[in-house]
Order: sequence, then C-alpha cells, then structure tokens
Amino acid sequence: MSSGLILVGLGLATVGFAGRYLLRYGKVAGQTLKHQIDSLPVSAPSKYYKGGFEPKMTKREAGLILGVSPSAPKNKLKDAHKRIMLLNHPDRGGSPYMAAKINEAKDYLESSRR
Repeated sequence: MSSGLILVGLGLATVGFAGRYLLRYGKVAGQTLKHQIDSLPVSAPSKYYKGGFEPKMTKREAGLILGVSPSAPKNKLKDAHKRIMLLNHPDRGGSPYMAAKINEAKDYLESSRR
C-alpha cells in the first residue's frame, strides 16, 4: 500500500515538473516556431488565388475563375464553364454574383480569342 502512494507521489511530482518546464520554455519554443513560419516565403506558388475580384476582368483572373489557362482551347473552356456553373448556379443554391463572374470570365476569354 505504501509503495502505491509513493508511485502516485512520484507521478504527481513528474507532472508538476513537466508543467513547470512547459510554462517556462514553451513560450520560447512557440515564439521560435512562429518566427520560422513567418520567415517562410510569402510568394510561394499556391494552387488557390488569394484575394478578391479585380475591378475589371483580366485574362489572368478569368483563367483563375474557370480553372483553365487563359490560352486553353475552346472545348476545354466550355467544359470548365459547365462544370463550375453546375456547382455555383443560383437555382441550386449558388451565389448570383459568383454565377455572373463565372459567365463574365467565360465571355471575356471567348472574346479575347477573336
């Protein structure tokens, strides 16, 4: 019975020392980790576009909206538009604004080919 109490006491002491260590040195480790994350290059290529829409549609933005290259063939452009409109159509719960931007992107890329 006394050996059980000794083990419980040693366990509590270990938890206490570990907690004190984390409180004392955990902040330093957290700050170091935050500093390392902040030092990563911001301009790393990303699959996703960060930011809102531009005031005037550009080829780059139209390509990002539809998920195709601005110089994609007409059939690929049509397939991408259909796929995205099925997901974002206002009749299926999508945003009318997003549907308008998707249509604008398709029209812009089609008109830039002519």
